[in-house]
Amino acid sequence: MTNKYAETSILAFSLGSSTVFLKFLCVYIFGFLNISLTTWLLVCSIVGALFFTGLYLTIKEKKYFEVAIRGGALGFAFGIGFHLTSSETFMYFGYYFMALTFFHFSEYFTTAVANPKSLTLASFLLDHSREYTMAAVASWVEFMIELYFFPGLKHIHVISIIGLMLVVFGELVRKGSMFTAKSNFNHYVQYVRRPGHELVTNGIYSWCRHPAYVGWFYWSIGTQLILCNPLCLVAYTVVSWKFFNERIQEEEIYLLNFFGEDYVDYKKNVRTGLPFITGYQGHYS
Repeated sequence: MTNKYAETSILAFSLGSSTVFLKFLCVYIFGFLNISLTTWLLVCSIVGALFFTGLYLTIKEKKYFEVAIRGGALGFAFGIGFHLTSSETFMYFGYYFMALTFFHFSEYFTTAVANPKSLTLASFLLDHSREYTMAAVASWVEFMIELYFFPGLKHIHVISIIGLMLVVFGELVRKGSMFTAKSNFNHYVQYVRRPGHELVTNGIYSWCRHPAYVGWFYWSIGTQLILCNPLCLVAYTVVSWKFFNERIQEEEIYLLNFFGEDYVDYKKNVRTGLPFITGYQGHYS
C-alpha cells in the first residue's frame, strides 16, 4: 500500500465482507450445507454489529474512522450480496449488489493508490449526485416489481451473464484508465490546468480518449442486464449516453485550451470510445 488511507479502506472492506469467508468455512470445512439464507443474513447482522463496534473502539482518528466506516459498510454490503447469490430468487440481485458495492470501494482505493493528492471521502462516489441515487433506487424497484409479477423475466441466465461480463469489462477499463492517468485523473471536470497536468496518450488512452467514461458507461448498462431490467436498461443507456456526450463536449473544450495542437492531433487519431459520440467538433484557435 502507498498510504494509510489505502490500507484502511482495503482492510475495512475485507473485514466487512468477512462473512463471505465465514460461509466457505462453515460449508466446506465443517460441512454445514443446509443453512438457510435467513440464517446467513442473521449471522451477517451479528458479525456486522461486532465489526462496527470494533471500528468505533479501535480507530481513534476521525479521518481514518470515516474511511473505515465507509469501506467496512461497503464490504458488509458486498457480503450480503454474496449470500443472496445462493438464493435462486435473488441470485442475480446478489451479483448486482456485489458489483455495485465493489465499484464504490474500488473507486476510493484506486484513487488512494494512483492519485492520492486528489483523494477525499467523495472519492467513494457514494453521494455522487441525487440523480445517480434515484437511478439506483429505480433499478431496485423495477427488479422487485417485475420479480413479483413476471418472475420468469429475472431468470434469463444468458442476459444476466452477458451483464456480468460487461460489468467486469467496464470495471477493468475504468480502473485501467485511473492507473494509467495517475495524477492526471480527476473525478470532476477541470476548468483550470493544474501544475503538472499532462496529456495522457499512452496505454489504454491510445485506444480511446475517454476510457474512464467508457468503463462507467458499459458498467452501468451491465448492471441492468444482470438484473434483466428492460425499462432501466433503456433508461440507463439513453441517460448515460446523453450525460457523457455533454460531459465530453464540455471537457474537450478545456482540454483543447490546456494542450492546444497536441490535443487536436490526439483527437484526429483516437476516438472517444463511446458509440456515436465524436466529442467537441468546434474549431480550435
